[in-house]
Amino acid sequence: MLKKKSSYVMAILGATGAVGKETLEILEERKFPLASLRLFASKRSAGGTMSCQGKEWTIEELTPESSFAGVDFALISATDAISRDYGRKLGAAGVVVIDDSGVFRMEPDVPLVVPEVNAHALETMPRGIVSIPNCTTTPLVMALKPLQEAVGVKRVVVTTFQSVSGTGAAAMDELMDQTKALMSFQDVKAEVYPYQIAFNLLPQIGSINDGGDCSEEVKIVKETRKILGAPSLRVTATTVRVPVLRCHSEAINVELEQPLTVNEARAALAAMPGVTVFDDPVKKLYPMPLDATGKDDVYIGRVREDESITNGLNLWVVSDNLRKGAALNAIQIAECLIKG
Repeated sequence: MLKKKSSYVMAILGATGAVGKETLEILEERKFPLASLRLFASKRSAGGTMSCQGKEWTIEELTPESSFAGVDFALISATDAISRDYGRKLGAAGVVVIDDSGVFRMEPDVPLVVPEVNAHALETMPRGIVSIPNCTTTPLVMALKPLQEAVGVKRVVVTTFQSVSGTGAAAMDELMDQTKALMSFQDVKAEVYPYQIAFNLLPQIGSINDGGDCSEEVKIVKETRKILGAPSLRVTATTVRVPVLRCHSEAINVELEQPLTVNEARAALAAMPGVTVFDDPVKKLYPMPLDATGKDDVYIGRVREDESITNGLNLWVVSDNLRKGAALNAIQIAECLIKG
């Protein structure tokens, strides 16, 4: 149980990664009450420093012998192996673990939380661990929650257009390097992805199961049901990696339980905390990755009726996957916990 204090000691496992760097920026922007900050990364980064809230913090090598004495929160955004090795151990030691991996998300006694959608799930944390969802699930449930509350959601079809930053800094470098090579009429190297990503689309994210679904698609389906508390909700997903550096986009088709006009849907979405409706296509106003980069909100546009089904709506959603899809969501969970 988290003891209420005026300031807290936070550890970040994976501090030098893309999400870790974003976490430091957001801790500073939101003036999170830090008593101290422990930064953990690999051996090659140990000894360096990173700045946050006007101080320089030394990076420590993460090892099995690392001490977490006095740590209140541990934000893990590294590999699945790191989450497995440290998540349970830290949670059992009284540290509140906020984990960004898929290791614990579907375990029944670990809450899977987007604070604007299901903060109530934080009331019970028997293992001291809370998971944040996949960076595509978060904007999806942010869009679905107000529609679910208004008239009910019957079926969801979502196609994602996911930026390379979802894979990490190496993937961002690969996209830039390939783009420069192609513009210079040189051959490209594909190392992070199995194929060239520059000027291309990859319709597979993660491994393929026997039914032909990607692991990313399976995550979206299961996580959406858990967060919305709708285990029988019909959801299907197709996930696509696109040559965009940052921000994930989603084309969402929703079949509602009852009628809802386009204007009523816009009003419901606009009233949702953390959502900005940006929707006037006649004036060419709709959310794009460039608009959402570095922003906290989930942006929604192209709200329109789907006449091919009863009570159908189409939505276009864009969100910064490094912020609301990862770092911001984790910090918001910590903020919820310290407020009680």
